[in-house]
Amino acid sequence: MDSTEYHRIVEKYLDDVYRTVFCYCKNKENAEDAVQNAFLKLLNSKDINFNNEDHSKRWLIRVALNECKNMWQSFWNRNKLSFDELDTDPSYRDETHEELMEILDQLPQNYKSVVHLYYYEGYSVKEISMILGISESNVQIRLKRARDKMKTLLKEE
Repeated sequence: MDSTEYHRIVEKYLDDVYRTVFCYCKNKENAEDAVQNAFLKLLNSKDINFNNEDHSKRWLIRVALNECKNMWQSFWNRNKLSFDELDTDPSYRDETHEELMEILDQLPQNYKSVVHLYYYEGYSVKEISMILGISESNVQIRLKRARDKMKTLLKEE
């Protein structure tokens, strides 16, 4: 991959990959590290060929999420930070959706990542399945359970 192609991909997908990873990590620094590692892997992979534009984005998200999972297994990332402890909120968080985001924060991580990819990134069930490496039925089950849990939490408030 030549440097102009690499820079084009970075410019095009950096924000999307970061938002997805941030939702998973809940930590600005870890999200930045995971995204940086994913783009470094892209830069260092000499024989990678993407079928189309969306394939490169899915590949980057998958690699970045794997980096997050690796970080979660380390001692340093067992201490979680809430959104309240961050200096800045992600761009998709605003006051009109604050209650919904608080409920989303209460979901287990496996539900939260599926909801984020489906509703915020606009991926289909099939695409989420490929990104996360789980079956399409598992994605649908997680979405259904996440919706049910969110409904329950909304009724409690």
